[in-house]
Amino acid sequence: MRFPSGSLVASLQNIRVKYFNYWMKNLIYLDYNCFQRGFDDLRQIRIQIEALACQNIFLQAEADDINLAWSFMHQDETLLCPFSQRKQEVLRLSRLCTIKIAPNTQIYQLANSFQQIQGLSSKDAVHVACADYIKANFFITCDDSLIKKANKLSLPMYIMNPIDYIRQEET
Repeated sequence: MRFPSGSLVASLQNIRVKYFNYWMKNLIYLDYNCFQRGFDDLRQIRIQIEALACQNIFLQAEADDINLAWSFMHQDETLLCPFSQRKQEVLRLSRLCTIKIAPNTQIYQLANSFQQIQGLSSKDAVHVACADYIKANFFITCDDSLIKKANKLSLPMYIMNPIDYIRQEET
């Protein structure tokens, strides 16, 4: 049943559809290296392709097709970045992130267990723990070693390279 576009019922239906779409979109947690991939050595073909894949993910977020997450760990790494241009670009990209993650005990406990179980570095463990904590659908990183170790944790999310994410989105 359709209601006149100005009616209260139509407005409520519109809100319900927007709410449903918001929660049905993929929730993606990007490792920090995805935010900086465009600044890496683009003479290497793999880095070029990963940078393009990351750029495509940011365009999807800008188009409101996906939800990106920004954590306290991203913020810390950004503030520690010694390169002003990189820092400013990452902060600009952070505004595309609709989910913000503050530190909490549960994330630190998860990170600690991931370090012990798979030997993840402390930063990597916190990033993976943040993604797990928010129930992200995807954890995306350019770090092959992290992908391998994090996949051994058997978490309920896809852990992959940005190129693989774009490939699977196109199928």
